[in-house]
Amino acid sequence: MFKYFPTNYVWNLSVNLSIEMGARMGEIEEMCAPLQDAAKAPDAAGTQAFRETWIRMADKLVSLADEDEARGRMISAGDKLIRAANYMLTAERLLAHGSEGRMALYQRFLAAFAKGLDLSGSSCRRVEIPYEGTHLSALYVPAEGVDGPAPLLVQVNGLDSTKEMKLLVGLPAWLARRGVASLIVDQPGTGEALRLQGLTARFDSEHWASRVVDWLETRPDVDPRRIGMEGVSLGGYYCPRAVAFEPRFACGVVWGANHDWRDVQKKRLAREGNFPVPHYWSHVMWVWGAKDMDDFMAIAEKVHLNGILDRIRVPFLVTHGEKDSQIPLQWAHATYDQLVNSPKRELKIFDERTGGVQHSSFDNSANAGAYIADWVAEVLGGRTTKGGAA
Repeated sequence: MFKYFPTNYVWNLSVNLSIEMGARMGEIEEMCAPLQDAAKAPDAAGTQAFRETWIRMADKLVSLADEDEARGRMISAGDKLIRAANYMLTAERLLAHGSEGRMALYQRFLAAFAKGLDLSGSSCRRVEIPYEGTHLSALYVPAEGVDGPAPLLVQVNGLDSTKEMKLLVGLPAWLARRGVASLIVDQPGTGEALRLQGLTARFDSEHWASRVVDWLETRPDVDPRRIGMEGVSLGGYYCPRAVAFEPRFACGVVWGANHDWRDVQKKRLAREGNFPVPHYWSHVMWVWGAKDMDDFMAIAEKVHLNGILDRIRVPFLVTHGEKDSQIPLQWAHATYDQLVNSPKRELKIFDERTGGVQHSSFDNSANAGAYIADWVAEVLGGRTTKGGAA
């Protein structure tokens, strides 16, 4: 793990995530060098300082992109806008719920990201899935080199990630090369669903996951028999739960097992384990729509996988970082051990040799992500060699 700030895990997590999303080290240095003292400050003061330096860099990149665009250099402009969006989202993610300017920053991020995708010529496009009288927003990435309906992996967020973060980390691109399409969803409690529509998280993830499958079944470019699901971090709870109760999923993958999130919350109350974001308790109450801590802890009691994983009768991959300091490794073993009816279950622990030892491999996603992409391609009928069948 790259530890720019020796005493601040939350900021180090954010910096590592930004690097995994494509940050440039010179820009990281320029943004972080002035923040050494602020990293030791209380959340409110520290995050404001963090925001200022990261948005200053984003502003610079937007200005440079404008110059590129004026000269007709659209690909360069798009690349800079996507990197600017990375820095905007990194700053937004650390702000407390209700912070002044947070919503405006998120809207600006969405606009920069969308324009960046368009100018850069990305094959990714935003789609909307009907849900509860409104919609869930998602990013669709088509498979490469596939004639006819392609296999597809639905990918869902954790507690505080967004569909754009998951796209930029790289799994959808690695899957596309292997002949597998991707649908990265801002499910209730995350991204646009939470910020723009007020759709809070729910423990019964199959409720929204089934609506996603309904929509995918209407698409001629997707093979409905080869739709899998992957979840990162808290998605390591959402995904197994959804696959257990939605038999149309052909496989499941967790990138960071989250077998018993209620236990994690109790440990965090006892100050055990690292927080993923500042202002943690107000953040989780926002995500879950809880009115106070008692209400939140009552909701959290339902967020575990005990007693349901024997319903899964499709291949399932459980992955976890050996040195995950947010979710103990024991929960990866618990998920694997309870997948008793999966015809092809696998537990992969990423260690010092493979890299990706931290929570959901945020310290080094490349090898871990490639392992997941290969497994998915093998299970869903993609390819793992150049020119192979898909």
